[in-house]
Amino acid sequence: MAESLNGLKRSHRCTEVSNELIDKKVTVMGWVQKRRNLGGLIFVDLRDRSGLLQIVFDEPVIGKEGFDKAYTLRNEFVIAVEGTVKKREAAVNESLKTGDIEVIASSLRILSEAETPPFPIEEGITTKDELRLKHRYLDLRRPDLRDNLILRSRVCNIVRNFLIDEGFIEIETPILQKSTPEGARDYLVPSRVHPGEFYALPQSPQLFKQLLMCSGFDRYFQIAKCFRDEDLRADRQPEFTQIDMELSFVDMDDVIDVNERLLKRVFKEAIGVDVSLPIRRMSWQEAMDRFGTDKPDVRFGMELKDVSEVVRGCEFGVFSGAIENGGSVRGINVKGQGSMSRKKIDKLVEYAKGVGAKGLAYLCVNDDGSYKSSFAKFMTEDELSNLVNALEGEPGDLLLFAADKDKIVWEVLGSLRCNLAAELDLIPKDEFAFLWITDFPLFEYSEDQERYVAMHHPFTMPYEEDIEYLISDPAKVRAIAYDIVLNGCELGGGSIRIHREDVQKKMFEALGLSEEVANERFGFLLDAFSYGVPPHAGLAYGLDRMVMLMCGADSIRDVIAFPKVKDASCLMTEAPTAVDDAQLEELGLKIEIAE
Repeated sequence: MAESLNGLKRSHRCTEVSNELIDKKVTVMGWVQKRRNLGGLIFVDLRDRSGLLQIVFDEPVIGKEGFDKAYTLRNEFVIAVEGTVKKREAAVNESLKTGDIEVIASSLRILSEAETPPFPIEEGITTKDELRLKHRYLDLRRPDLRDNLILRSRVCNIVRNFLIDEGFIEIETPILQKSTPEGARDYLVPSRVHPGEFYALPQSPQLFKQLLMCSGFDRYFQIAKCFRDEDLRADRQPEFTQIDMELSFVDMDDVIDVNERLLKRVFKEAIGVDVSLPIRRMSWQEAMDRFGTDKPDVRFGMELKDVSEVVRGCEFGVFSGAIENGGSVRGINVKGQGSMSRKKIDKLVEYAKGVGAKGLAYLCVNDDGSYKSSFAKFMTEDELSNLVNALEGEPGDLLLFAADKDKIVWEVLGSLRCNLAAELDLIPKDEFAFLWITDFPLFEYSEDQERYVAMHHPFTMPYEEDIEYLISDPAKVRAIAYDIVLNGCELGGGSIRIHREDVQKKMFEALGLSEEVANERFGFLLDAFSYGVPPHAGLAYGLDRMVMLMCGADSIRDVIAFPKVKDASCLMTEAPTAVDDAQLEELGLKIEIAE
């Protein structure tokens, strides 16, 4: 039967009990991790958020009633123990912080009994995610998830202290705001007092932080909750957290400088990693050409090579046709894999098709220098030799080629490169490779919408020399934008903002937004700009993604207390759920499910 504290106070968390307290009395509380009955002695591993501490129940010390009570203990019972700290006489556990001490219990209170958990409360379990997320409150008791959330808290504190020391002011921006459908889908919230009208949950604090610059706050930051109604992946959630900032009277180098110093502080103080400064910079074009992605993992090689000129005019129609249609032929050299079986190569072909390729050409350089290839019969010996040389091929290498529009070739080879590196164990462990990507295109063409859309957002400043092409040749315009990439993941991104009215109007025009539509969506921002706006810039990090990379987790779900699953539902609370008719009537809503 559960007991109450009745004034009993905890004196220490489990791992706060140390050798300095030997022969002193302590009161500790927590969950039973494990109980071992050795006849005259009962040993219990007591767990709280700090870790484990061994409790010893000895009948002559605690008495028969207390000893009998200890005998009833089971895993996950919540208990309070008073006792004396002693040096362990035997069975020292060097893997535990408290492994050389124990508490000899003088009293025991069972604060709560527990049913047998549906999975072990242990580190590194293989229980299915669905079961763990259904019982997330139990999952969070496990040491690895507990440590992840403690790390997340530590990162937030370091960030906050650093930015405040740098003169930033922490300001909260609204959660209920205006829908501005230019980008990902909004989560909409119906208004009871404005029937038929809706708020949107923020995809980011973008507009409000720019307004704060108009208001003269100079340097703003916020650890902000954001929402996007989009398909989930391992590193995405419908609600996520940004480390958000905006600065006035700065250029790109100023923003990069403060953020490099922020990263250095966070990684050093949180996980003991030294970030070398300055962080390397690479243009978007170079990243795409060399790695096939604007978030390259530079911890390993296998870079893309453009061999279009080498194969131009050859008899292999897949290559020559792609070039004639304005595309390219590019390849990667998978060193030492020339003896890969045809079955495995066929799997690579299927993988490439799965990410958009029509096919994948291959060439194996045999140990004797001869070639085995899917296209050799269409090319001369000189053409094959030149192709191998272009990829620095040597005996024993496997060369893989994609031919199509640049966008498809980049996607295919960039994805294949990372897939092969993981499969062949080419990625160094415990290495943090940072990289700034700069000079992004301002626009990208949307096949679905049949128009240009902003690659980042419609408030990103183009380079001065490119402004004249905003209307006449949008594809030519570069953005003063910068992303920070870590180990192949986009850690954060930002840009210099447009503060000139003439440039902002041209930007809206290039995006196909009429003056009327622009004013309807962004009129409050444009009005603010008419009263004097400083040049300003900003950057936002994905906090969840940053902590995921710092602790080596496979998914951001492992660093979020109560995450959603792939269909944006919560297995624990079963949200989202239907609401009753009275609530809908009050909001003036009627639900019709589209077939």
